[in-house]
Amino acid sequence: MLTRKKIQTTVLLIFGILLLVNLISDRFFFRWDFTADQRYSLSSATKNILKSLDEPVTVTAYFSENLPPNIQQVRDDFKDLLIEYNNASNGNVVYEFINPNESQEEEIKAQKNGISPIMINVREKDQVKQQKAYMGALVQMGDKKDVIPFIQPGAAMEYALSTSIKKLSMKSKIKIALLQGNGEPSLNAMQQLRKSLSVMYDVKPITFTDTSGVPAEYKTLVIIAPADTMNPNYFKYLDEFVGRGGRLLVALNTVKGDFSKNQGEKVYTGLSKWLKKFDIDVKPNFIVDAHCSNVMVRQKQGMFVMNTPVSFPYLPIINNFADHPITKGLEAVMMPFASQISIEPKDTTISIIPIATSSNKSGVEDLPVYFNIEKQWGPIDFNISDIPVAVAVEGKLENDIPTKMVVFSDGDFVVNGEGQRAQRLQPDNISLMVNAIDWLSDDTGLIALRTKGVTSRPIDPSLEASTKTFLKYLNFLLPILLIIIYGIFRFQHKKRIKEKLKNTRYV
Repeated sequence: MLTRKKIQTTVLLIFGILLLVNLISDRFFFRWDFTADQRYSLSSATKNILKSLDEPVTVTAYFSENLPPNIQQVRDDFKDLLIEYNNASNGNVVYEFINPNESQEEEIKAQKNGISPIMINVREKDQVKQQKAYMGALVQMGDKKDVIPFIQPGAAMEYALSTSIKKLSMKSKIKIALLQGNGEPSLNAMQQLRKSLSVMYDVKPITFTDTSGVPAEYKTLVIIAPADTMNPNYFKYLDEFVGRGGRLLVALNTVKGDFSKNQGEKVYTGLSKWLKKFDIDVKPNFIVDAHCSNVMVRQKQGMFVMNTPVSFPYLPIINNFADHPITKGLEAVMMPFASQISIEPKDTTISIIPIATSSNKSGVEDLPVYFNIEKQWGPIDFNISDIPVAVAVEGKLENDIPTKMVVFSDGDFVVNGEGQRAQRLQPDNISLMVNAIDWLSDDTGLIALRTKGVTSRPIDPSLEASTKTFLKYLNFLLPILLIIIYGIFRFQHKKRIKEKLKNTRYV
């Protein structure tokens, strides 16, 4: 029997436990992370960066308040992340949150610091109105500053914040050499890539001459889409560079598509021949893939001429990736006029791993190739699966000194172009190239964070319509059904307890 004293004691005990839990949680922050990519856990790369800090870092987070729940969640996630940074850095990362919407003075200050507002839709009293919102952060270390102008919902927050801190704490950037002089696109023709690399690297164009190779200060050499035949002496420079442990990235075109002639042509640079010494053979052919991008074709319909998208298998969309740091988190990369990479391992000291392949419905076409937009493609055209388009190489390539190399069978997937012909590329194209350069050049492990975040996992488009419908209704109804089953079970359980209490005789 419950007495007044027992009730008071129980209430005081519960209050004391809650108070103790609050005091402990205020001092020790922790949470369990059950996500597939551990997106709520700090990586070892971040922990290493934070432990190496020799002076405090201040993060000023500019976030508006009273936002819709999905936007408010971004603020909460970012705050939780900052708490973990503070704990992991032994207090070297301090932070504050400011609401720029509170006053015009704070709003001007946020904009001066590089945080621009965005317009979001807010529903109020059955009406939708637009509201100005701030979602960015300013990172400071001493007199150095870096801005995260917009923290996007579902984006890799840890990568943005760790990269910003790393950028401020670095004494000097790693030097990357970009080969020029053989018909390669300039750095200005790769605006997205240049912007992404500028955070961690100092990228400098270099040219080979008859008397010089790769300067000693460069750790990595990047060769993207050369178009001209290279001087034979240049391959001696490559041998010397790889022989001293230099890292090499080659994005090579062995063929190209000429839409003005509607045909494919061979591109000979000599690089493909040089790569054969490392058991890598980039074939002079075209990969065709049922999973491909479209080209716009002008078609006449009555009195009107319309642009119609038509599938073009020579523009494969690559979404088969190996479990490798370079490709972790990637979903789809469009590689126009890619070629087949044939791996012929002979040296056991060299490890060659295909990191990206075509789909299970693909094939190859040897030169001469003529493009026929109206061609009806069928299973006979896609009779090969998993054709390698990118490989990662590790081992003693020259002089028994271990090094790394990455080879792509397409050089145009990161080229925006220049002037009015410049086009924006999808983010995964850039991420693939930057990840490859990170794997070659950076030993901190930040590569694993770039694609860490919420990923899109749509239903497989190849499934039948009836299967898709079943999965959609199962997703919707299963949680409701489980709640109903739990309710019935709980009701029956309580009913049995009541019946048992009724039938109990008290002496």
